[in-house]
Amino acid sequence: MKTQERLVLWIAILASFVSFLDGSVINVALPAITDEFRGNLSVQQWVVDAYLITLGSLMLIAGSLSDLFGRKKILLYGLIGFGITSLLCALAPSSEFLIISRALQGIAGALLVPSSLALIIGAFKGTAQSKAIGQWTAWTGIAFIIGPLLGGLLVDAGSWRLIFAINVIPIAVVIWLLRRLDLPDRRSDVPLDIKGALLCAVGLGATVFALIEQPRFGWLNPVIILPLIVGILSLATFLWHEARVKHPMLPLKLFSVRNFAVGNLATFVVYGALALATFVPTIFMQQVGNYLATAAGLALMPVTIIMFLLSSRFGALSGKFGPRLFMAIGPVIAGIGFLTMLAVDQTVSYWVLLPGILLFGLGLTITVAPLTSAILGSISEKQAGIGSATNNAVARIAGLVAIAIIGTVTGSALDLEGFHRSVILIAILLIVGGIISAIGIQNPKLKRS
Repeated sequence: MKTQERLVLWIAILASFVSFLDGSVINVALPAITDEFRGNLSVQQWVVDAYLITLGSLMLIAGSLSDLFGRKKILLYGLIGFGITSLLCALAPSSEFLIISRALQGIAGALLVPSSLALIIGAFKGTAQSKAIGQWTAWTGIAFIIGPLLGGLLVDAGSWRLIFAINVIPIAVVIWLLRRLDLPDRRSDVPLDIKGALLCAVGLGATVFALIEQPRFGWLNPVIILPLIVGILSLATFLWHEARVKHPMLPLKLFSVRNFAVGNLATFVVYGALALATFVPTIFMQQVGNYLATAAGLALMPVTIIMFLLSSRFGALSGKFGPRLFMAIGPVIAGIGFLTMLAVDQTVSYWVLLPGILLFGLGLTITVAPLTSAILGSISEKQAGIGSATNNAVARIAGLVAIAIIGTVTGSALDLEGFHRSVILIAILLIVGGIISAIGIQNPKLKRS
């Protein structure tokens, strides 16, 4: 690997790592945040979803910005914005201020992921690209899992505010590396789809508001019905607009590519499950099992270790043999792992949780790199920015919706029965993701024949 290629990989990994980390590091700090601000499950959901709403709804237009103004420039702006908004979160005097700051942080985070992954697509070719994507996926996947551990350590050692303040360090490192990168920054002249971005943001925001708040107000309350109608109509109008506008931020023609369409459908259900897989256990272990924040975060460490050791290997195997088998069996193994957690009782014994965590880690590791490779390998390099943005937006929106509906599954509090219902939902989503991949994904050699 050449020096500049290695630099591209580290920049892409670190920039995306920060964005993904803040999507999961918050989970273990939620009990401490709600204790300080005297909140409830709704506040916990909003602290998570305020970030995911702006991240998911703006990631598509961020992909267009990346292609229009250059990947390095947009990445730099995203890093600076993420650092500033992280400090706002760290200094939040109230839950309302924190939720607004998290939404602003999501805007900056949306600039990071498509630009960083597009750098990899532009710098690597062939098998080297699949392996690089595997390494990128390993680290970004690890961010989902290591987040609760890091959050737990910081919460127990000092304050939940440290989980945001610490972002300044890796951001400074990435900015320094980015200034050393000497790589052509390809640009397009396609105009921005501002109307599409607004419709998407309103649609997601209003719909998620209804999903999160309905356990408190009820489905028939106008406070829920009106935002839900506005959200659904906005999303429908968004799709109608994207199908007709000359330069859409979401080119629907991308979904005419089989692996891109099927891969994104699999992404939606698998990453919805992944969001719940880090959100539910970390809160349950603290609120029911009386685990310290660090212990709750440490519980998922085996998943991190497995992903760190094996993700690049499965990325390389996917490049050699095709992604279909890995995308089919990986989610099923992960789903079976969560079904074993139905044996957990009121004591919340970690030794009962551990076999399921190990199976989940193995299944997730088998899945994530081949999934990313299958999707991005099915489109042209010129579409790398919008393609990676679309896939990552689908993943973030999946997590957004999953967190929004979890209150409907668990009730107002996450007790033992609510945990068991959540475990079943997570397992179903994962297994469905495997079935979708088994039926729909085509290996490249089969596609050419």
